Amino acid sequence: MWILPVRGKAMVWAITACCCQGFLLLGYDQGEFLNSSVMSGIIGAENQFGHDFGNPDATTQGLIVAIYDIGCAVGSLIVFFWGERIGRKRMIMMGAATMIIGTAILTSSTTRAQLYVGRIVTGIGNGFNSSSIPVYQSETCGGAIRGALVCLNSTITIVGLVIAYWLDYGLSFVSGPVQWRLPIGFQAVFALCLLLQVAMLPDSPRWLLAHGYEQEASKVIALLEDHDTVDHPDVIQARKEIEMSLAQESEGGPFRYRELLHGGPIGNFRRICLCIAVNVMQQFTGSNMINYLAPVVYQNTMGLSRNLSLILGGCTSITYMFASFIPLWTVDRFGRRPLLMISATGLSTCFILASILLSIGTRPAAFAATAMVFIFQIFLGIGFLPIPWLYPAEISTTRIRARGSAISSFFNWMCVFAVVQMTPPAIANIDWRVFIIFAVFNACWVPIVYFFFPETRGLELEEIDHIFEKGGITGGVWGSKGGRTTAHMHYPPVVPVEPKSDDDLKAEEEKLENP
Repeated sequence: MWILPVRGKAMVWAITACCCQGFLLLGYDQGEFLNSSVMSGIIGAENQFGHDFGNPDATTQGLIVAIYDIGCAVGSLIVFFWGERIGRKRMIMMGAATMIIGTAILTSSTTRAQLYVGRIVTGIGNGFNSSSIPVYQSETCGGAIRGALVCLNSTITIVGLVIAYWLDYGLSFVSGPVQWRLPIGFQAVFALCLLLQVAMLPDSPRWLLAHGYEQEASKVIALLEDHDTVDHPDVIQARKEIEMSLAQESEGGPFRYRELLHGGPIGNFRRICLCIAVNVMQQFTGSNMINYLAPVVYQNTMGLSRNLSLILGGCTSITYMFASFIPLWTVDRFGRRPLLMISATGLSTCFILASILLSIGTRPAAFAATAMVFIFQIFLGIGFLPIPWLYPAEISTTRIRARGSAISSFFNWMCVFAVVQMTPPAIANIDWRVFIIFAVFNACWVPIVYFFFPETRGLELEEIDHIFEKGGITGGVWGSKGGRTTAHMHYPPVVPVEPKSDDDLKAEEEKLENP
């Protein structure tokens, strides 16, 4: 297959642009956590969608929104079982193609049954992408910039969310089927661009080496390292480091699923637990309540008008988008752990202050609580937005990376489903007191990150393979300065060997024949 004729930084940025396209599609289709997405916006009012589908009640509306999460979870499980065999590149291509099919089904829907099928199919495609893109990005860039590039993917997700929100809001003033068919069908443009982009890019060199494609892997490493030949010392060195890491991981023979439960120096079980934990923690920060349900919170909990609530919901998303740019400069400078802990502390504080203000029950206090929601978005954007997408792909070894990212994505989408289903009745029954629950959750995340999450800043993926060799209950995190349980490893340099001439080879053959 034809590969884009660029190399070095240009190739890394081409791959990053492709991964950002995938997350733009994710953000547009449902928002980072179903935030004010295309579907959630258009089904929440008496509009053309309601007329075309029999004015669905609240339960049916919830099913239309939530069934997408089930599709995403199913897609993540498919990647868990078969993604490693299929490969990163082909998995993303399958995700884009599946979303195009799902979009066609949705846009042409005339019955609720067809709508449900389209939502599930689109969700499956997004599950493919959300499980595979962070892995692909992480395995094709260096440790010094890996954090910023994956965080850029998350930032573009919020750009997609903002586009979806305001396009949906603008079309709410238009009559006719175009009101809902256009915003749903528009995502096919992003999916088609993703399919075309990834088709022109190479697969991950780590996946290629793990599956016996040595020559192809060397060529990809040469492209990424900006060298003309696969015989360059830097290319040979990079390949050697990956092969050494793969050899250590594969000492037990072919992969068996019980390896995911193994401890020992590699610590697969600990890695899988961290992959799952960081995504569960993300969803229980309260981000879904604030983002996906922002207009509902503004209208019902804070007593603002519907139109003002919708406008503030869009402004909330814009604030979220600008805040998501902050980690591009901080994640590789200060690390993953500090951003997570600062984020959780800020989120908990915002919920506490919002609860106090809403308990007063006055309109000025409600406006002050609204300000806390905007500050909440800033703290969310700097830590618990990007890092749960980055951390699972980093902390897993090459042998289990696809499965670690997939299982974390599965838990992410199931938690989205749970929180989105639980939050509306919680707000209806206990009103602003639901903020206290999320304040407690966020306060708990700080010590969990401090004691159990090792720092991965600046480390190459092969160096992270050694991150739990200190052992112990915390894997060496407790007692290691800044949570850094391993340092940069220095491999002996590869000395290039000049190729022997035909005369030298002939002389050696004669010497062997006549000792």
